[in-house]
Amino acid sequence: MAKNAPKRLGEVLVDEGVVTEDEIEEALQKREKSEKIGEALIRLGYCNDSQIVDALSDSLGIKRVNLGMIYVDDQVVKMLDEEFVSQARIMPIQLQGRRLVIATNDPLDFPTIENVRLKTGMNVETVLATKNDIDTAIQRYYGFAKTLKELGIEVEKQKESDEKYFDEMMSEPEQDAEESPIVSLVNQLLLQAVKNEASDIHIDPTDIEFKIRYRIDGVLNTERALPKVILPKLISRIKVMGHMDITDTRNPQDGRIKTVIEGRPIDLRISTLPTVRGEKAVMRVLDLSRETSGLDRLGLNEFEEKKFRKLISRPNGIVLVSGPTGSGKTTSLYACLDQLNHPEVNIITVEDPVEIELEGVNQVNVNPDIEFTFANALRSILRQDPNIIMIGEIRDTDTAQISVKAALTGHLVLSTIHTNSSVKTVGRLIDMGIDPFLVASSLSGIVAQRLVRRVCSVCGKNETPTESEKEVFEKNGFESIRKVKRAVGCSACNNKGYKGRAPVFEIFDVNDDIVKMISNNAKEYDLLKQARKDGTRLLVEAGLEKVKSGITTVEEILKLGLD
Repeated sequence: MAKNAPKRLGEVLVDEGVVTEDEIEEALQKREKSEKIGEALIRLGYCNDSQIVDALSDSLGIKRVNLGMIYVDDQVVKMLDEEFVSQARIMPIQLQGRRLVIATNDPLDFPTIENVRLKTGMNVETVLATKNDIDTAIQRYYGFAKTLKELGIEVEKQKESDEKYFDEMMSEPEQDAEESPIVSLVNQLLLQAVKNEASDIHIDPTDIEFKIRYRIDGVLNTERALPKVILPKLISRIKVMGHMDITDTRNPQDGRIKTVIEGRPIDLRISTLPTVRGEKAVMRVLDLSRETSGLDRLGLNEFEEKKFRKLISRPNGIVLVSGPTGSGKTTSLYACLDQLNHPEVNIITVEDPVEIELEGVNQVNVNPDIEFTFANALRSILRQDPNIIMIGEIRDTDTAQISVKAALTGHLVLSTIHTNSSVKTVGRLIDMGIDPFLVASSLSGIVAQRLVRRVCSVCGKNETPTESEKEVFEKNGFESIRKVKRAVGCSACNNKGYKGRAPVFEIFDVNDDIVKMISNNAKEYDLLKQARKDGTRLLVEAGLEKVKSGITTVEEILKLGLD
């Protein structure tokens, strides 16, 4: 090889210590037709894509990027066709004058780079990205671009052609459902949401466009903006899916559909809302393929699990799970049902709506349209000889009163309630009109909970806590802490620094001392003081324990407003 000849990928990986020369030789011998050396090494299990990209970045001084954090302009996407970028596994991401920046996982593939130069007439600059990131970006941008093209939308001409296009679109004959570009667009939105493990899809209209946003790990992220001209038909398609009235654009509507995406059963809860800029839609995405799990997989530590099991092992009484919307209350209730579900007991639930169907559990949907409310459903359920009753939510006095009656007549009642802490729940029940003595007699315990984001296991780093972080620990009775996990960001977590969520619990056991205090209408402060004396650990304390364990960060706990 000539002295100044560029290194091959295999040489770089050996120099960086990612693989050995013997492994390179084996990969060369066993690689399939048209398979690159890097792909062969990954297939044989000698390294992963991220290791290859990191080695190339260090050795060649080429910048590594996270394509999930980059917005690519449609004009850049049009520089290269989908067939070429898919085959070459590259992604054009930026155009700066006569310079085109492309993302690749093999910057030493000089024939491909030269081919890009010839196709575009541009000077080509490479940056590094993982193969998975590139594949996702190709699907994300070229899939949408193809759909928009099928819809006849040219983004740069949008303003002058919106009215004309909309008239044509609404008057054109209906296409086959499987071939409609709007159907394809909705399918792409759902597919992307499932792949990103999003819990919600938001379609938000603005003055000249509408935004697609996904809620991932509790945080909304803008996926992309699309021309507003296609919004009416997009909303109509979503309404059709949810069996809603497409002619009514002035009233809020709710719908639901079960579908299959990539072989996984998905439950979609659809809500539309008329706004001054057009109809907004939100789709709650529930992956039904995720199996329900018992308390042992809920994220409780040994102390918390023991207290939780004690609460739900009692034959009667009310166990409430409290917290704001999106704090994981329903997941906790299903975990309890999974734990209690045995042939010897009769379990009946009343929900709005039933989220996950459980074998061996009698589940009932409320229907306000025919006045089949939580309270009315509970009256019927009590005549069905139940041992355990699960109520989706205690939201009114009637439901609260019947729940108390059920607990006092020998039933175990599980439910949720919207309060900020466990102790505040006692006052909420009394405010609903339940006599303090009845609250004390029926209540077994309260579990307050929140969800915090987990630090990414790939890029999270141990660092010395700041003075303000030390102060938070000391303020809440913790000894000085030496290390905390810090969110950094990498391709595995879409450069967020966090991936997944963990629950934080505050478990309040209503023992004899608490019963007496509630009966005597004790103040919230006194109840809290006694609860802490009995061993109840507050939400902020449970959260800081998770920080000490390296699961989350102080920032996540502070965002909950618990300190």
